[in-house]
Amino acid sequence: MGTAVTFDIRSGPSPAVTEALAEAVAWLHHVDHVFSPYRPGSQVSRLADGRLTAGECDPEVADVLHRCRVLERITRGAFTCRPGGRLDPSGLVKGWAVERASTILHEAGVLDHCVNGGGDIQARGEAGPGRPWQIGLSDPHHRDRLIAAVTGHDLAVATSGTAERGAHIIDPRTGRPATGLASITLVGRHLTDVDALATAAFAMGGAARTWVEAHPGIEALAVASDCSTWRTSGFGDVALAVSPPGQGL
Repeated sequence: MGTAVTFDIRSGPSPAVTEALAEAVAWLHHVDHVFSPYRPGSQVSRLADGRLTAGECDPEVADVLHRCRVLERITRGAFTCRPGGRLDPSGLVKGWAVERASTILHEAGVLDHCVNGGGDIQARGEAGPGRPWQIGLSDPHHRDRLIAAVTGHDLAVATSGTAERGAHIIDPRTGRPATGLASITLVGRHLTDVDALATAAFAMGGAARTWVEAHPGIEALAVASDCSTWRTSGFGDVALAVSPPGQGL
């Protein structure tokens, strides 16, 4: 899907861990073959081109498209699986696939792990005995510095912004690149939701603050294009520290 996925497993090596990791990796390759818009032969590419019907696709495709329609409704069009008019559910698929890979590990008894899909993270259990996971958030204006860190045992963290790829996120409601924010990070429990909603929130710009506040279980930290910041009222409950952009922790 055009990104890398890494696994940080804190359980000791064992055949069960090796088997679970192999299953999780196989799942991610399956998702890539079915959903990747970079592959002309993927089911999503053939569905977009009319070479395949929805009924001929794997059941996961219908599930993902349904989830996309729900997200489009609850974000009032700030999220879409048809950017530029072409079918591309990548905005949801990465978080969904990474969360499922984490679930595969968890169900196999690999309770303490972190799966990182291109900077979007699903963490489970502990980083060490009695130690929660700590995830640093980069300053989009100075990538070598951190502006915050979030901590927890079972959490999902996703960031959308311009630091890596420039102004590439299109606001579906206007058809133009969203430029009000430099980055926005959402924190919750499930990466399927948090990753897709981070993209939608970035498209919303400053209006995202009110929108996120109205949705329990999700908190946000945003850095605007002018280097100012805002955070939702509950963000401090998951943040270890917050510093102004450019100053680091």
